[in-house]
Amino acid sequence: MAIVYVLAHFDDEVGCLPMIRRAARAGLDQRFLYLADYRSPRMAARRLAETHAALRAEGIGPDRIAHLGLGIEAWDGRLHHALPAAYAALDAALARIGAVERLVSPAWEGGHMDHDMCALLAVRWSQRKGGLRVEQFPFYSAQGLPFPLLRAVAPLAANGRRETLALTAAERRRWLGAAFHYPSQAFAWAGIWPALAWGVTRHGFGLQRPDPARVDERPHGGPLFYERMFRVPYEEVRAAADAGLPAPRRSGG
Repeated sequence: MAIVYVLAHFDDEVGCLPMIRRAARAGLDQRFLYLADYRSPRMAARRLAETHAALRAEGIGPDRIAHLGLGIEAWDGRLHHALPAAYAALDAALARIGAVERLVSPAWEGGHMDHDMCALLAVRWSQRKGGLRVEQFPFYSAQGLPFPLLRAVAPLAANGRRETLALTAAERRRWLGAAFHYPSQAFAWAGIWPALAWGVTRHGFGLQRPDPARVDERPHGGPLFYERMFRVPYEEVRAAADAGLPAPRRSGG
């Protein structure tokens, strides 16, 4: 039975690295599916190589990593406009894997629109396939903060109870050090890393299992980080999500 990570970008694995390391030490089968692509093939190859190196350090080989976004025009920052193709690619990949224990995705939290789309894709696939367990890890959001501040690995209460994983001081340091595996993303991590350091110290690592209907709600009140950072309004993402991956109809009167 495989643990399958539904991720957007090559480096998103940092957000759930403590879980990856524990599962690797336990000898569990872990698969990594990446749904975003990059308009520069050179950048895509460089970022994929960085993820290969980072996961290789955890004992995970390239045969456990798949770039599903390749060739479906699921561009970085535009995944919400490629949801039908992304869902088809995810569905086919999960069929090839076969025995899946659970899906793990970034949380529905308004940090990056691609991260939220991974949460949506995982939930919609689970809803259509009988309710397979879906867990989400908080990555970053900015609820209640002035721009450009953000919180990392800080759970939103609306996403439900958090199951924490106890970490030693050494494990926390190693988690923080993982960001240095991605030199191509040094600029982005320069903004995220201080929040990650604070969040790792204050919150540690944990997973949430929100109600599936959560992905039909605005992630939180007030401006979302991606609205401010990328100038992508929630209304655009919502409309694309509803058109590309509508919620299943509820039975009953």
